[in-house]
Amino acid sequence: MEKSDEKSLHIVMFPWLAMGHLIPFFHLSKILAQKGHKISYISTPRNLERIPKIPPKLSNIFKLVPIPFPKVESLPEHAESSMDIPYQKAQFLKIAFDLLESPLLTFLESSTPRVDWIIFDYPSHWLPPIASKLGISTAYFSLFTAATQAFLGPTSQLTNDKGTRATAEDFCRVPEWVPFESDIVYHLHEVTKYTEGAVGNESGVSDTVRFLASIERCDLVIFRTIYELEPEWFDLVCELYQKPVIPIGVLPPTLENDELDDYENLDFVKNWLDKQEVNSVVYVALGSEAVLSQVELTELALGLERTGLPFFWAIRKSIIESIHFPDGFLESVKGRGMVYVGWVPQVRMLSHSSIGGFLTHCGWNSAIEGLTFGRVLILFPVMNDQGLNVRLLSGKKLGVEIPRKEKDGWFTNEAVAESIKLAMVSEEGEQLRTNVRKMKGLFGDKNKNDDYIDACIHQLMEMRKS
Repeated sequence: MEKSDEKSLHIVMFPWLAMGHLIPFFHLSKILAQKGHKISYISTPRNLERIPKIPPKLSNIFKLVPIPFPKVESLPEHAESSMDIPYQKAQFLKIAFDLLESPLLTFLESSTPRVDWIIFDYPSHWLPPIASKLGISTAYFSLFTAATQAFLGPTSQLTNDKGTRATAEDFCRVPEWVPFESDIVYHLHEVTKYTEGAVGNESGVSDTVRFLASIERCDLVIFRTIYELEPEWFDLVCELYQKPVIPIGVLPPTLENDELDDYENLDFVKNWLDKQEVNSVVYVALGSEAVLSQVELTELALGLERTGLPFFWAIRKSIIESIHFPDGFLESVKGRGMVYVGWVPQVRMLSHSSIGGFLTHCGWNSAIEGLTFGRVLILFPVMNDQGLNVRLLSGKKLGVEIPRKEKDGWFTNEAVAESIKLAMVSEEGEQLRTNVRKMKGLFGDKNKNDDYIDACIHQLMEMRKS
């Protein structure tokens, strides 16, 4: 294999099959390519069609590399991403993902110029050993906060039974390896909701093992975070991992190109937003994978109705196909609230001056987007790491969590309305809004984020295997 240029790197990007992973990996790829490094971005054909287009000026060094999606029984036809399947089938998608090992190895062996680094995602626990045999360095790119990863624990949890979690309640306690006061734990309903009726561990490897094995076996851990947000947690993961760990910044969203065409196709949405007062609208979006019950949808809707505030609610078609809004809701909020069934360009929405608050499931991507544009957060976690993100951000006084009962997650529309008004308009919430404006200065600071990227590149150059 031809050796890569001494002043630049050939980096392979290999994200997990979820839009919340594919997009940040793409944005990081674009930034690295803009700085002169060759990028090979590998995924399955349908997922490569979903990500943004490569800017023409980067097409000579930024390549998309399709590898066929394996056929796995129990997965629907053309299901290549977590957004194509119900949450309970995630382990079957991981079976397919693990079968990508062979074609990925073929690419790595034959690539010209030779690959210097492969930046990979948490499910690829099998990747570091095969890359090492080829003399390729590996970096695990965490799209989770340092707090979330610290909650999972040190890699010794792979072999040490002490402190491992055997029950749902174990996830609701501060781990023994956290040396400072913390309330960053799961609530019981967050643990039980998505384990009841799940298919089990069909891939044969739990997510916890995938996370910890990826960290244990890689050469470098990269976090999509800034040290200023969670210094105590970042220091802790450095101590827990005992290997190079660096923050890469938040990869703040930009308005350059990715969503512009889609936004212009929604002129009526933009026209409606243009008529609203500055910072007056609540934007509601719960991600591409969240599943709501009829009770949850009803209480959220009635809560928005009770606020008397303007709102824009983007909701997936699949949700409305199985459940419905409460009787009279759409008529009651007509003119003041807009409900759009389908996908909207979230970055464009959040950037609009009329948006003041963001009712979000608090996936890390969405939280970053909201804070980058200075939108106060109304926090409604639904799955995965979202509960831990909510505890982190509410603890930092950047948003307000909609209160729910610990055991079953039950909440009222009154609680929804009170939380929204606290975040958006009440005098009591002014400190939240002030804190968010300060965080906007950090998250949206181009120079600061660029410094993080440059430090990462320096680390990659220093650690490159000869």
